[in-house]
Amino acid sequence: MIEPDNSQLSIRRQCELVGLNRGSYYYQPARESELNLKLMNLIDEQYTETPFFGWRRMTVYLRRVKECEVNGKRVRRLMRLLGLQAIYPEPRPKHQSASEHKIYPYLLRNLAIVRPNQVWSTDITYIKMAHGFMYLTAVIDWYSRYVLSWQLSNSLDNHFCLVALDQALAQATPDIFNTDQGVQFTANSFTQRLHQAEIKISMDGRGRALDNIFVERLWRSVKYENIYLNDYSTVSELHAGLTAYFDLYNHRRFHQSLNDLTPAEVHFNRLDYSYVN
Repeated sequence: MIEPDNSQLSIRRQCELVGLNRGSYYYQPARESELNLKLMNLIDEQYTETPFFGWRRMTVYLRRVKECEVNGKRVRRLMRLLGLQAIYPEPRPKHQSASEHKIYPYLLRNLAIVRPNQVWSTDITYIKMAHGFMYLTAVIDWYSRYVLSWQLSNSLDNHFCLVALDQALAQATPDIFNTDQGVQFTANSFTQRLHQAEIKISMDGRGRALDNIFVERLWRSVKYENIYLNDYSTVSELHAGLTAYFDLYNHRRFHQSLNDLTPAEVHFNRLDYSYVN
């Protein structure tokens, strides 16, 4: 971004040129104490490796491996702030959904995914920064792994999820849209968008992050291949870095599960081939 004092272009026009939501330009990273930010980053990195760690195991890990003097109450609060819940063999809530909102059944079990725009999915993840953190949401096509849209926010309200959904729907319409049971996705404002487009709604079994496995794999790739390698200080830097990464991911990063094709090749060319999920 060009600094406002040095440019004849308005902030709105500059945001349009770089594809940045104007509201995001004014975002400041969400803040916590330096200790809590350190702990959150450690928790996020370890959870990416071991998503079966609940707050008890995570507390032991932080104490024994990272030598952090921390109690379970703090770890549990920070994991809740991160939106993290261990994957359990028995149903447990990954996110607390609003009790007044309808929960939809999971429609993808044993479903053959055979073409682009058959199933889309979305989720939210924590993004660490040098002096704070942001949240990232993305919409991904299950068949091609193509990222249709993404947005950043410094809070867990559902506005940035709606913006990402609208951007994806401006490109195509899926048969099924899958989410977890988080309040952002069970909210009437979100589900009504899908109903209006005559899209079937599918929701993960409670506590079953693997029901949304392709988004989980995407988050792992984003973090190990971009976020953990950079020390983003501002939202505009983070946005520029993610813009470059998602362009790489969609158009130049070859996927073994796609027979070494890119998501864009599969999504737009509809090549006839067999792949292993």
